Amino acid sequence: MTKLSVNINKVATLRNARGGNVPDVQRVALDCEDYGAQGITVHPRPDERHIRYRDVELLKPILRTEFNIEGYPSEKFLDLVCAIRPHQVTLVPDPPGVLTSSAGWDTLKHKDFLVDVIARLKAEGIRTSVFIGTEAKLIEGAALIGTDRVELYTEPYAAAYPQDPEAAVKPFVAAAELARSVGLDLNAGHDLSLENLRFFKQQIPWLKEVSIGHALISDALYYGLQNTIEMYLRQLRD
Repeated sequence: MTKLSVNINKVATLRNARGGNVPDVQRVALDCEDYGAQGITVHPRPDERHIRYRDVELLKPILRTEFNIEGYPSEKFLDLVCAIRPHQVTLVPDPPGVLTSSAGWDTLKHKDFLVDVIARLKAEGIRTSVFIGTEAKLIEGAALIGTDRVELYTEPYAAAYPQDPEAAVKPFVAAAELARSVGLDLNAGHDLSLENLRFFKQQIPWLKEVSIGHALISDALYYGLQNTIEMYLRQLRD
């Protein structure tokens, strides 16, 4: 079964809006696990506008499921994840100050940089995943840098899905098949939702993991967190 990793950044955003510790990020993470999530994802950014580096340190000893830390591999980020040693680090090419992730890595242009970063992470026993688009040459490039997985950047799929699901998913199926053929396991994330997740999983049944935050936390405002997680899990099972 494809695992559901819940990105709790938006919970931290809400907490930070008023200061204090409401909602409690650590408690919400444990609740997500209790409700069936098979992983927790965080994406600490340099300005700590949502998840803080201290949150990452507090989460590591209490989580019972897979811990995935996303981020741009600055020295500060690498020092953090090498100290924490999560199950997985997802490398994202976000420059400082961006609102959200908006593109995948150019694995050819940044090959030497990524080779060094991935080697450092794997020396600590950390599984690596690289955020990437669907361009064939870049997926082939990912196979040369030592990463264990790639995470397909699915915002273009989500944007095109309402008009034509088959056309929207076609390049992602091709990319997924190519990744599998060159020995890379597959994750996916960005704008996946209750509307489009089931169809995506049906077309790529060997998908290892999806990381979902904004849509899931937004849905929880209407359906409740436990019910929402169960709804997402059903999309992945059915």
